[in-house]
Amino acid sequence: MTFTQRTLIALAIAGLMTPAAFAADPASVNGKPIKQSLVDYILKDAPKGQVDDNAKTAVVNKLISQELLIQEAQKAGMDKRADYVTSHELMTRELLVRTYLQDFVKKNPIDEASIKAEYDKLKAQMGDKEYNAQHILVKTEQEAKDIITRLDKGEDFGKIAKEKSQDPGSKEKNGDLGWFSPAGMVKPFADAVIALQKGKFTAAPVQSQFGWHVIKLNDTRASQPPTYEKVKDGIQQDLQQRQLGKLVNDLRAKAKIVDNTAKAK
Repeated sequence: MTFTQRTLIALAIAGLMTPAAFAADPASVNGKPIKQSLVDYILKDAPKGQVDDNAKTAVVNKLISQELLIQEAQKAGMDKRADYVTSHELMTRELLVRTYLQDFVKKNPIDEASIKAEYDKLKAQMGDKEYNAQHILVKTEQEAKDIITRLDKGEDFGKIAKEKSQDPGSKEKNGDLGWFSPAGMVKPFADAVIALQKGKFTAAPVQSQFGWHVIKLNDTRASQPPTYEKVKDGIQQDLQQRQLGKLVNDLRAKAKIVDNTAKAK
């Protein structure tokens, strides 16, 4: 035994060095330590300058309260209950997946060039024109034809829209859809709008997966796409979601998966 070791032991026996001097953890509850690593983890994302002694004390007190309740729950055997075990398993799975995906995103960031390329692609899809139109959506072609007959006789488009349209988003606004890009509409609808003359309505009903439309074009203007800076964060998030979707699809393609529920169906 070295001189230093003998000295430390002697000082501890003499009471000149308290046990706290050796402690790595800030507290304990009925002999169960409150780990410093937990305190550090909770405080790791706190803004600089806000991690003072008061913040640390608050975290330690919270962990002490938690530990008291955990110990009571364990005494009652709640950590052995089937619903707790299943819930704990699910939370562990979700945490591990989230940790893996966060690490994957960190190692595979979406670069500026990819975001810019996607922005340019979206701008091209918008085209050089925006359209302002009204529409009346009904369930059958005959209903749409009857509406066109009424419009031919001079009835007000907005009045009929309020009366007949099945589109809750535009019905109370006289069928008004506001300004939009054709790329944001289903193809049959977009094609019909582009073919219309300003102030005219469709001479025949237009069918889409939503039903039958009667459309009136009110105005057109040059396209006004949002600035790159305004949408770049949203584009980055969208590209990341696609990237993660591809990751999962690739893993599924390589894995041996037996889905018994699919067989049952």
